[in-house]
This record gives sequence, C-alpha cells and structure tokens, in this order.
Amino acid sequence: MKRTGHRYIDVATNTTLDTWFPRDNQRIVRSCLAQQTGLIKSDFIEIEIVDLSIAATTTEEAYLRLHLLSECAVLPNELNLDGIFALLPNIAWTSAGPVLPKDVDQLRGLIAEHAHHLRVTSIDKFPRMTDYVIPEGVRIGDADRVRLGAHLAPGTTVMHEGFVNFNAGTMGDCMVEGRVTPGVIVGKNSDVGAGSSIMGTLSGGGKQVNSIGQRSLLGANAGIGISLGDECIVEAGLYLTAGTKVKTPDGEIVAARALSGRSGLLFRRNSISGTVEVLPTDSSVWGGLNNALHNND
Repeated sequence: MKRTGHRYIDVATNTTLDTWFPRDNQRIVRSCLAQQTGLIKSDFIEIEIVDLSIAATTTEEAYLRLHLLSECAVLPNELNLDGIFALLPNIAWTSAGPVLPKDVDQLRGLIAEHAHHLRVTSIDKFPRMTDYVIPEGVRIGDADRVRLGAHLAPGTTVMHEGFVNFNAGTMGDCMVEGRVTPGVIVGKNSDVGAGSSIMGTLSGGGKQVNSIGQRSLLGANAGIGISLGDECIVEAGLYLTAGTKVKTPDGEIVAARALSGRSGLLFRRNSISGTVEVLPTDSSVWGGLNNALHNND
C-alpha cells in the first residue's frame, strides 16, 4: 500500500515530528503558528508498506501504521509495531503545532504578537487520534483519552473517563468507560465499566494478549489479566489476575488463567467468605447496552 502524507519537521535538528495521512490520500496542506515562526517546516512524503508483518524503520512509516489502525483498515495485533517507541520522538503537542519540548518557551515568545494563548495539551510520543483520524459512527467524550492507533469500530462510545491506547480497541457497539490497553480487543455489545482496566501487551512480560468477547460486562472498578469469552461478567471491584485462585461450582480451586477465554462465566467475590467464585451465567443477567444512551447517530 502507498499513501501520501504531510510531514512536520523540526528545522534545527531535521527530526520528523509527525506525519498526517489523509484518508482519501489527497495532498492536503496543514499550517500552524510554529511553522510560520520558522521553528518547524513541512513537506509531502510518499510511504509504501509492502509487508505489515515487518517492523517499521522510520517515524513516517510508524505514523502510517497508526493511521491504518485508527481507520479500522487493520485490526489490533495484525501488524508489526515492534520498536515503535524508538521511532516516535517525544513531542510537545501545542495549540500552535507540534514542537520538540525544549522549544516550547521559544515558541511562546515567537507567537506573542499573534495574541495567541499557547496551550500544551500533552508531552508524549503519541498524539490524539482525533487530530488525525475521525472514525465513523463513534462518540468520544474526551479526545485526549484516545491515542492515535486506537481502533474504534462504528457503534463505539468512549465516555469521558474511558481510555483507549494504540493497537487496541473495539469490534462494534461497545461502551468504554475504563482502560483498554495495547493489544486488547473488546467484542461487540460489551461494556468496559467505569474505572475498570484490562491488562495489555505492555503489562508484565508483554506476551499475553487479552480480550473481551461479545455481550460481556467488565464491572465498574474491576480488572482482568485474562481473556473473557462471550456473555461473561466480572463483578464490580473484582480484579482478576491470571494467578487469582477461583472456586468452581464443583468446589475445585483453579488459577483464573485456566478459565481464560471461556464463555458464559460470572466471576464474583463471595461477600461472606471473600473467596473468588465462578458461576455459569449469560448476558441477560446485566441487561446489555443501554440503546438510548448508546445511540451514536
């Protein structure tokens, strides 16, 4: 695949700051105050990726891969993102354009005559997704909490406290009020409850890829270090790591990893004994997504 991107470059160091690849592959020029002052410059560049299984070697190619994820052209974990942190420089994302962090004070002085109140929204390797890709049929309460490289399928709602990282996302109608971390995929008609968290590929050894199936609920302030199959529930406040000891209906005690990916399970903590238990269930127990609140039209 070959795409044309508009690139911002730091003038002093010739460092690529970012590259925007319009979805329709048109040569569209961007402009910002940082460029007008001469701190950064811009040009067009063509990038071709022959094989997504081979790691990127340039900042520009890394940006194209993140765009493909956010355009839902590829699924999380379907392309090689090895070494991406080394390819992306740390950037001060400002209201006057992207600059290297050391140049923020200089930029503030250079734009004083423009009566522009400079805002620095973040200092990070990854920008906001919505500054580069606008997904279709999606609601996002706080754009700062969705990184470029997030995969948000139509029907997704990310509430204000929800967070979706790069190489992670949803497969359809979903409510995200918790953290969806790298490598994690959330199935259609599932709910990631407020304050909840899913261990991703950047946690621990970075080898385990966790996911949530369809019609499942991860309760408020809950967490998982295993995968959930379809029609599963983790009760509010329960953090289920791979090593958590779980009591089955027949009284057997197993590590939660032995149940990873299985469908139709309810995980709860017995309020009397404190034991973590697993029981059979189905998604009708929690009622599914609220259609009125979830309408993205």
